Amino acid sequence: MRVQFWGGVRSVTGTMHLLQVNGFQVLLDCGLYQGNRKKAFEINRNFPFDARHIDAVLLSHAHIDHSGNLPSLVKAGFRGKIYATSATRDLDALMLLDSAHIHESDVAYVNRRRRKQGKHLFEPLYTQVDAMATLNHFACIEYNQTFEPIPGLTAHFLDAGHILGSAIIVMDVNDNGQRGRIVFSGDIGRRGLPILRDPQVADRADFLIMESTYGNRLHESADEAKEALRETAQSVYDRHAKLIIPSFAVGRTQEVVYRLNQLWEEHALPPIDVFVDSPLAVNVTEVFRLHPECYDTEMLDAMLQETDRDPLGFRHLSYIRHAEKSKRLNTLTTPAIIISASGMCEAGRILHHLKNNIEDPSTIVLFVGFQAENTLGRKLLDGQDPVPIFGEQYSVKATIQRAEGYSAHADRTELLEWASRIQEKGTLKCLFLVHGEEESSFALAKALEQQGISPVEVPQRGQTFELKLES
Repeated sequence: MRVQFWGGVRSVTGTMHLLQVNGFQVLLDCGLYQGNRKKAFEINRNFPFDARHIDAVLLSHAHIDHSGNLPSLVKAGFRGKIYATSATRDLDALMLLDSAHIHESDVAYVNRRRRKQGKHLFEPLYTQVDAMATLNHFACIEYNQTFEPIPGLTAHFLDAGHILGSAIIVMDVNDNGQRGRIVFSGDIGRRGLPILRDPQVADRADFLIMESTYGNRLHESADEAKEALRETAQSVYDRHAKLIIPSFAVGRTQEVVYRLNQLWEEHALPPIDVFVDSPLAVNVTEVFRLHPECYDTEMLDAMLQETDRDPLGFRHLSYIRHAEKSKRLNTLTTPAIIISASGMCEAGRILHHLKNNIEDPSTIVLFVGFQAENTLGRKLLDGQDPVPIFGEQYSVKATIQRAEGYSAHADRTELLEWASRIQEKGTLKCLFLVHGEEESSFALAKALEQQGISPVEVPQRGQTFELKLES
C-alpha cells in the first residue's frame, strides 16, 4: 500500500493525495491550486496521473482548495464516485458552479483586453457544464456511516468542525491480508466556535495524514476577535468610511455575520449598513439553514430565542446577489461594511471592491482567514505596494488589518492536543504533515516529536511512501 502526495504539501492549496490499495487508486481531495498564476495554470490543468484510473474520491470538505479541481478530474475522464457528506455535496453544488462561473467570467474579462492587444486568448479551466457533470458523481455519506469505496477499504466520516459538512476520513484497510487504519484529518476546526460542533477525534490510527496550517501560531480568542470586529466597525463608522472584509463564502462569512448579529443584539454595533456581496455566500447561507444537524448547541439555542430567530440576519444587513447592486456599492457615500469573496482575493467581486477602494486612505481592509503565498491577500498582508489587480498596479493607501480569531483552522496548541489523543492508543506508526507552509509544517513536526510522536514526515510534492501494515 502506498500514499503519494500531489498537493497541499509544504503549501496550503491544491490538496490532493493518492492512495493505492489492493491495486485500486483512491484520491483524498482534489483541490484547486491557488497562488502564482503561471504555476497554478500548469498544476490545475495537468494531473500527474491518469484520471481514468482513479477508482474513487474521498472528499473531506467543500472548500475550493480541497474540492475545486474535481470538474477538471471529471473532464479528464474520471468515472468513479465522489464520497462526501450531504452538506458537503450541497455546498459543492453551489461552489463548483460558482468557481466555473468565475473562471469563465475572469477569462472573458482578461480576454477583452488581450483581444485589443492582439494577444493569444485564454480558455477557462472548466465550465459550468463541467461542474454540473461533476455533481452526478457524488455519493452522500453521513457522519459515522460505514461505506466501502473500493474492495478492501471501508471508511467512515467524523465531524471535523471546520466548515459545514467537513469530515475527518477514517479508513480501515485490508490489503491482501494486511490490516491497518489510515486517518486523513482534512482541515481540523477549533473548539468553542459558534455555529458548528467541535472537531471529533479518531480513536486510533496506524498512519495519520494531518493538516498543519497554523502549526507555528496561536489564535486570539473568539471574544477578542469579536471585540476587534466591534472596534473596527466603530472606526469606519466614525470616519464615514468603508470596511472591506475579504471572506471565504463558506464558514468565515457566516461566522462574521453571526458575530455582527450578536453585536447588533447587544446594541454594541453602530447603525452601519452591512452588505454580504457574494452570490455564493448568499446561497451558502441558505444551505447552512438547511443543515441544523451540523449545528452546535450555541447556534441551536440562538435560533430558539424569541427576540432573534435568525442568527444570520439582522436589520442593516443586506445579502446581494445581482451584479448591478454590487456595482452601486462602489458609489456609496455612507459608511458601510462589505463582506465579499474570494477570501484570498484571487477572484470574484472582492477584486472590484479592492480596485475601487484600495487607494482610499479612509478604507480599512480586514482579513479574517488564511492567505496563501503569492495570493493578492498575502501580498496585501505582507505590505506589498503597489499590488496587481486585474493586471494593473494599484497603490495601497487603505489600512490593512488581520483578525486571527476568525480562523476555521485549529492553532498550534489545538493541533498538538488533537494528535496526542490519537497517539494515546499506541498504534501510530507515522504521521504526515500536510496543508501548511514549510515554516509551519516543520515547526509543528518538531513540536510533535518533542511530545513523543515519531516519525513525523513533511512530504514534498510527488513524494511516495509505503505504508507497511500488520498481517
